Amino acid sequence: MRAGGWQVRLEERLESGARRSWMGPGVAIVAAFLLGAVLIAAAGLDPLQIYGHILHTAFGSAWGWSDTLVKATPIMLCGLGVAVAFRMRLWNIGAEGQLWMGAWAASGVALGWLPASTPRPVMLAVMALAAMAAGAAWGAIPGWLKARMGVSEIITTLMLNYVAFQWVCWFVFGPWSERGFQLTPQFPSSAWLPRLSDAAHLSPSFSGLTVHAGIGIALIAAVVVSLLMDRSRWGFEVRVTGDGPRAAQHAGMPIARNTVLALALTGALSGLAGMSEVAGVVHRLQDRFSPGFGFTAIIVAWLAGLRPWAVVVVSVLFGGLLVGGKEIQPAGIPQMLQGLVLLVIVGAEGIARYRLRVSRAEAGA
Repeated sequence: MRAGGWQVRLEERLESGARRSWMGPGVAIVAAFLLGAVLIAAAGLDPLQIYGHILHTAFGSAWGWSDTLVKATPIMLCGLGVAVAFRMRLWNIGAEGQLWMGAWAASGVALGWLPASTPRPVMLAVMALAAMAAGAAWGAIPGWLKARMGVSEIITTLMLNYVAFQWVCWFVFGPWSERGFQLTPQFPSSAWLPRLSDAAHLSPSFSGLTVHAGIGIALIAAVVVSLLMDRSRWGFEVRVTGDGPRAAQHAGMPIARNTVLALALTGALSGLAGMSEVAGVVHRLQDRFSPGFGFTAIIVAWLAGLRPWAVVVVSVLFGGLLVGGKEIQPAGIPQMLQGLVLLVIVGAEGIARYRLRVSRAEAGA
């Protein structure tokens, strides 16, 4: 851009990697909460009181921790999947739709694809496999379009979110509707993920705790993703492709195949998140059962630096934000804080990677 004989342009920093090290997750969270405090105070509210309420509600009791882990579970699974795709520089914005498709497939199994008398381990295993298959297929579609036709995965994954939502709505309002309401009949008990409260007969302290086996599934997924990315040849190829696509191409790595596989894996994990939500929380498929777990997972993955175990920790923090903020008025403060975190991360990334160069425009240029 030129102005008054001067030329202004963005140029990439050669030492961007070192400069980015100062902006860790802790700094981003603190900066976002400080900005949030300013906005909350400008609205005439007490930021300390609101933040104290969030912390107390989410982490101040066993029931708070239980609800926080319930909210963190789908975020964690979607975040792990998104982190894999982002590591290969595949910008998957479709985890929410993949979650919806996984929930739909799991619900189909629970509502009649298997009889209600099916033993619980078999029922839940088939539901999980169906959810992963549906989510993987929903992720593989933009992967194939990217690999074969060069179609932007940002556009395709984003648009498929709306297709998935409308697909689920057709079933919820149509053939699977319970008496015309926007929800399905309740799943049989064989399709419920075990809750900690189910073990209240072993310890009274478990009574009322809604955390379910989905958190265990998410932690196992974190182990698998960590090993896959750090210890396998495929993970090495994904990392190399993300760091230098040309180097990966010259090395003969199957970039097209890995593109499809990476987005399919993202979809499988997001589909599993959908299964954990309908089998562990609502025990039915209903309209808008997800408040945007797949979109929150994008922020979580970036804040975690695409590291699987950091995704686990950050997911718990964001789960606590959702739990602690649900009673706050005015509504929308948790979403505002999530947006501020993303803004801080993106802004810091831009500052770290690029700088403004101001110079005199050359005559005749």
